[in-house]
Amino acid sequence: MSALTAVMPLTIYYDASCPLCRKEMHALRDHDRRAQLRLVDCSAPDFRDPEVERAGFQVPQLMTLIHARDAEGRWFIGVDVFVLAYRAVGIDAIAGLWSNRVLRPFWDRVYPWIARHRMLLSRIGFTTAFGWLVEWLARRAQARSQACSEQVCERPD
Repeated sequence: MSALTAVMPLTIYYDASCPLCRKEMHALRDHDRRAQLRLVDCSAPDFRDPEVERAGFQVPQLMTLIHARDAEGRWFIGVDVFVLAYRAVGIDAIAGLWSNRVLRPFWDRVYPWIARHRMLLSRIGFTTAFGWLVEWLARRAQARSQACSEQVCERPD
C-alpha cells in the first residue's frame, strides 16, 4: 500500500447536521494548530460549492461518504479523509488505526455502514464515547509534541 499524501490545507466536506460528524470535525478543528484543515458544512439545503460542481460531485454523494479536496485539487473519499485529517492535526494514533495495513480492509467495509447509520449512532451515545477517545488521544499527542519541543522525546533508531 503506497503512502497516502495530500497537500495542505485539506478541505473537508462534512455533515454538520449529524452530531457524530460535527463532534469529530470540531475536535479536529480544535487541535488543528497549524491551520491544515478547512471544514465545510455540506448539509445546508442550499449548499453549493464551485469546486464540488467542477469535480462532478452532487450533494447526495457528499452526504453519503465524507469527501475532501487538497490544495492541488485532488479528491479523497471515505477512510482516506480520516487518515489525512488526523495525521494533519498530529493525532497519529487515530490516523494509524485508520491506515493500519491489517485493519484497513475492515475500515473500508465498515465506514460506509457507520456513515449510513450515523444519526442512529449519535442517538445511542456513540458521539460521547468517540468524543472522549479523540480528546484523550489528542491530549496525549500534544503532550508528546510538547516533550519533543523540549528535547525530551525518544528518538527512533
